[in-house]
Amino acid sequence: MNISNRYIHLFALFAICSLWSSCQPSATKNQALSFDHLPDMQSGKLDTATFAAGCFWCVEAQFKTLEGVQQVISGYTGGKTNNPTYVQVSTGATGHAEAVNVLYDPQKIKFDTLLKAFFIAHDPTQLNRQGNDVGTQYRSAIFVHDKQQLSKVNYYLQKMKEKHLYERPIVTEVVPYSTFYKAEDYHQDYYANNQDDRYCQYVIKPKLEKFKHIFTSTAKD
Repeated sequence: MNISNRYIHLFALFAICSLWSSCQPSATKNQALSFDHLPDMQSGKLDTATFAAGCFWCVEAQFKTLEGVQQVISGYTGGKTNNPTYVQVSTGATGHAEAVNVLYDPQKIKFDTLLKAFFIAHDPTQLNRQGNDVGTQYRSAIFVHDKQQLSKVNYYLQKMKEKHLYERPIVTEVVPYSTFYKAEDYHQDYYANNQDDRYCQYVIKPKLEKFKHIFTSTAKD
């Protein structure tokens, strides 16, 4: 399936399911063992979604364009090292992924839309890499905060598999959210503050412009 058709099918899939209140697959043994401690849903004015999709500089810039997203924080999660630094995470030895915490208003943007953005923002079939960024710290992962998020993630993954939206298997990890370590200050708003940087010009800018074109209807003014 070519990229244009894949995007069309993704939008159709997410549009249909977002109209239903119960897109819930049956629980698996792994879910029962690993996700029981999660709340059914979040209860604050803002909800949080956490994604790893390659270099967090790019992912942060993409999600910040969406209406209803209040804040995007770059950081590290999924590993065992406490208070890791960027240098440590870059070795791949900490187990952490570069990730973003997306704080959003669920009255203005649905988790379904954020999931759709996640799959469009990167290639979920690339194992432990995105393009030339290689290592477990660049893996594709969704860190679910509650059981409602878990149900939606599993549902969409199953439907994408059934519809063969990708030629290769989706390798996105689905794991319960744990401690998130905010990255060093210079990583926050990296693209906005470093647009003349070569990586920003040649890697982030093209991906961001494509992302904004796809999400024109949900972009901030």
